[in-house]
Amino acid sequence: MVNVKVEIMEDNKILNYIKKVLENMPTGWLSITTHRLDIYDEKLAKAQFLEQFEILFNNNNSESSALSELPTAYDYIRLGHPLSCILEWGIANLNNLKPKNVISFSSKTIPILAILRKNLLDNKNTQIIYTGELPDVFDAELLKRVYGYTFEIKKVAQISAIPEFDGSTIFVSQQDEIYNVDLTQNIDFFINTHSHLGSILLVNGEENESYVSDIQHVRRRETIAMTPANSLAALRSLIGKSSFDTKKSNVETNKTRVLDSIAAITGTNTKALVGSSGLSIQYAILMGLIHDALEKHKGKDIKIIVPPNCYGGTNDQARRVAACIDNVEILDLPVDGGHDMVQSIDLVLDKIANQDAIPYIIAEIPTNPRVEVPDLTQLKEVLSKERYTAAGEIAIDPVFILDQTFCPNVHFLGEDEILSTVRTISFASGSKFPSGGLCTAGYCVGNKKTAALMGTIELHLKLCDNEATDLQMEILAKQMPSMNQRIKDAYTNTREFVNFIKDTLPEAKINFVSSALAKKGFTPSVFSLDLPTRGNTDEEKESYKRALNHKLINLMITEIPNESKFCVSYGQLKGCYWTIPATSTQGTTKEGDKDYIARVALSPDMDLELHKKVFLDFVENIG
Repeated sequence: MVNVKVEIMEDNKILNYIKKVLENMPTGWLSITTHRLDIYDEKLAKAQFLEQFEILFNNNNSESSALSELPTAYDYIRLGHPLSCILEWGIANLNNLKPKNVISFSSKTIPILAILRKNLLDNKNTQIIYTGELPDVFDAELLKRVYGYTFEIKKVAQISAIPEFDGSTIFVSQQDEIYNVDLTQNIDFFINTHSHLGSILLVNGEENESYVSDIQHVRRRETIAMTPANSLAALRSLIGKSSFDTKKSNVETNKTRVLDSIAAITGTNTKALVGSSGLSIQYAILMGLIHDALEKHKGKDIKIIVPPNCYGGTNDQARRVAACIDNVEILDLPVDGGHDMVQSIDLVLDKIANQDAIPYIIAEIPTNPRVEVPDLTQLKEVLSKERYTAAGEIAIDPVFILDQTFCPNVHFLGEDEILSTVRTISFASGSKFPSGGLCTAGYCVGNKKTAALMGTIELHLKLCDNEATDLQMEILAKQMPSMNQRIKDAYTNTREFVNFIKDTLPEAKINFVSSALAKKGFTPSVFSLDLPTRGNTDEEKESYKRALNHKLINLMITEIPNESKFCVSYGQLKGCYWTIPATSTQGTTKEGDKDYIARVALSPDMDLELHKKVFLDFVENIG
C-alpha cells in the first residue's frame, strides 16, 4: 500500500512538473525546425537534453530561462525535439522504463516497419497482435511482397490471450489516450496509435534494448518524430489539462492551395504528393519505383545511383533500402569537386544497360554543398540516349529523381522544359524554402512521362502513413505563395555577400553559381566557403582549415546572436545559418567523401552590412 502511494506521489510530481514546463516553454520549441549546433553533441542526441532536463526536474525548476538553456536535443526537428523528448520521458517514467525505450512517431505504421526491418536483417520471426483494428493504411500483402518483411498477424480479445511465440511480439493498440499502456511480459514492443497524433512505441525488456538505435535510425531516415504541435497535444492530454483538441482546420482548402502552389512553382499540371518531410517523400519514391519494377520487370536487378557525398539522409536512406531487398544495389555517382555529373551518368547508365538492369538516379541540382549545375542540355541527351543490353535489346530507360531543394523555383518538368521528355520526378524539402523553416513537410511532382508512377508512389506514402499533417499543410498553404519572391531576395543578399568575401579574402575558394547560371533561374541563397590554409603537410593544412572554419562560425554567432546561427538548414525566413556539411548534413557519408568546408545560407531578411563588418574583422584577425 505504501509503495502504491509513493508511486502515485511520484507520478503526480512528474505530471505537475510537465504542466509547469508547458506553461513556460520557449516559443521556439513549437515554431522552428532546426536547432543550434554549438550546443549539440550528435552522439548524445536526446540523452544530453534529458540529462539536463532531469536536473531541472529534480530541482523543480521550470523557469523559461532555464528551459531556454537546455542543450539541443536533435539537429533537425523531424528527428526529435524538446517536446517529443519530454513526452517520451514522461511516458517512460510513468511506466518504469528508460526514456530511450520510448519513441514517438508522426506515423502510425512506421514503428511496426522499423521492427520488421531489424528482424528481416537479423532473420528473426515477428508476430503482430492487436485487439481492435490495425491502422487502416497497414497493408500486410504489400509489406511482404515489396519490402520483403515476414510476419504473422493475430487478433486477440484481450492482452492476456497473446500466444507464446519464438521471436518478437508487437502489440498494436488504437486509442484516444495515447499514453495509456498495459505492458506485460509477453509483449516485446507496445505500439499505441492515435488517429490524429501519430504513435508511441515502447520497447519492453532489457533483451530488446538492442532495437532502440535501429528504431531511432528508421525514424531518422524514413519518417519523422511526432510533430511539435502533436507532441504538445499529447502532453496536454497526459497531464489531464484537456483531451485532444479536434479543432478542424480547412484541410481540403489548404491542400488545394498547396497543390496549386506546387503546380505554379514547378510549371507542371500532374498530381503532386506532399509528405511529412523530404525524406518521407524520397522513401515513398524509392519504394514506389521498386514496386513498379517488381511488377513490370520481374527478376531484373534494380540499381539506385547516388552521389557518394550528397546529403547524408539521401545517401543513407538509399543504402538502407538496398540492404533489405536482394535485387537492389547502390552505385556511386561522382558529381562535383572535379567530377562531371553528365559524364558520370553516361558511364554508369552504359554499365547498367549492359547488365539489363533498371536504373534509378538520385541527384541534386545544384549539388550540395558545392552548388554546381551540370550542362542541362547534355544531361537531357545522356538521360534520353537509347542504350542496349549485352544481348542487343533496347535497355530500360532511367528514372531521374531530382532533388531541387536548393532551387525549387527552376522549371525542369513542365511542357517543353529541359527534362520534360525524360522520366523525371522532382522533390524538395519543405523545411527549407517552401515553409521558410516553419515545418518539415516535403513534396514531389513528376512530369507527364512519370504520371503512371505517381499512383504507386502515393500508395507507399500512405502505407508508411507519411503524408503531411493538417498543420503542415496549413503552414505550406500560407508560406508557399511568397516562396519565389523570398528566393529572389535571399539570392540578392547572397550574391552581395559572396562578392564582398571575394574582395576582402580573395585567397578563399567560393562555390556559388555563376551570374550566367543565375540568369537562367538558378538563384540559390547558399554558398560554400573553402578558407585559405597553411601548413607543411596535407594533414597540417586540413587541420588549420578546420580550426579556421570554427573560428569564423563562432565569431559570427557570438557577434550577431540574433541573426547568425550555427544551424544545418537554409531557405529560412530570417537571419544567416552557418554549418560544416561534414559534421552535420553529411553525417553518415563515408569519411573520404565528406566536405570540411563552411556552408552559408542567407535569407531575404537580415542585416547584411553587419555580417560584412564581422567578416572583415575575421579577415583582419586571421594572422
